[in-house]
Amino acid sequence: MVDKVRYVGDPPRSAELVIIGGGIVGAATAFHASRAGLRPVLLERRAALCTLTTPASTGAFRLQFDNREELELVRESVGLLSDFSEATGQARYDPRLQRQGYLWCTTDPARAQWQRDLVRKQHAWGQSDIEHLDGDEVRNRFPYVSPEVLAARYRAGDGFLDPKEITLGFAASSGADVVTGCGVLGLRVERGRLTSVQTNRGEISLGRAVIAAGPFSGEVASLAGVGLPVQAVRRQKVTMPEVPEVPQDAPMTIDDDTGAHWRPGLRGAFLLFTDPEEPPGPPAEDLPTDHGFALGLLDPESPVSVARVAPFWRGVWERGSANWILQAGQYTMTPDHRPLLGPTPVEGLYVNTGYSGHGVMGSAAGGRIVVDTLTGRLSSDQNPFRLDREFQLRELDRL
Repeated sequence: MVDKVRYVGDPPRSAELVIIGGGIVGAATAFHASRAGLRPVLLERRAALCTLTTPASTGAFRLQFDNREELELVRESVGLLSDFSEATGQARYDPRLQRQGYLWCTTDPARAQWQRDLVRKQHAWGQSDIEHLDGDEVRNRFPYVSPEVLAARYRAGDGFLDPKEITLGFAASSGADVVTGCGVLGLRVERGRLTSVQTNRGEISLGRAVIAAGPFSGEVASLAGVGLPVQAVRRQKVTMPEVPEVPQDAPMTIDDDTGAHWRPGLRGAFLLFTDPEEPPGPPAEDLPTDHGFALGLLDPESPVSVARVAPFWRGVWERGSANWILQAGQYTMTPDHRPLLGPTPVEGLYVNTGYSGHGVMGSAAGGRIVVDTLTGRLSSDQNPFRLDREFQLRELDRL
């Protein structure tokens, strides 16, 4: 049983496989590579694993998707995470799955019909445990919901998890040599094939590499002359510990009309909203936060207030003494909001990125897909997330 991450002081001079990025996506890739008989080296340019995008996530999972491919991806991930100790062979790190559900509420009759249609599709895709509830049934189960809510879609088996525990569990189980403080400066390509990675701590000759650098994936790929269709978009989170009004057994509660959502945590809640007007920006380690974001979620007069479908938040606002902390990370967005998994045009160079906000819930299976393409177990035509697919523009999934 491997319970500790294998940190090493310096990168090796050569490696069978280098994985660039030490968040949950890179760690999941290392785990699957190890299971496939490879010896990975995991590079992270920051001082510790899992300190940038992954810990800024919602920390949740769901099987309520508007397309079959992502549903099946996350279904596989959740299956692995549900049996994490046995799958990883370690017991130190626990994903802390809490199946408290996802509840998407609407006050709009047209949206209620859209929900019904989506749930029918999800049942046809094999996810028959998703329910569509009328307003009275919603309030019967969740009394905190507003009288204005007409309907909701709900799955009791969705819920919450701990991304840091999962990342470290994958990294420990992989047995990978983990080098922190090791940034990639260049990718050497000779005759169309990747031959080495240049880092701030020396050059590594190698057979293959996987870019799993989140919002920085496009920048890293460009070092090898590869252009990735990704953009970095800021995503903010409000953490409010110790808020007694928040029912701690509540599901993730989403205003399906606006995208504003919250979930219990720290005896309070985490609150989030993906603003469709937020422009893409350069990838960054230090992101500014906007206090207007928190006020927009909390002020009952705001059009995106969480009080719109859960009126107890009005009481939190009127009490006025609740503290909050703002945090910002970045989504790595693709045109169709689905990940990029598999080989690039440069032989030996692979990517695992572009989850568009779903990396925490999809990376356990995404890492398996990338490694299967790397070892030849999965062909291009079997991979719906390959880089050369035809991108179909989709409405932003606001979670």
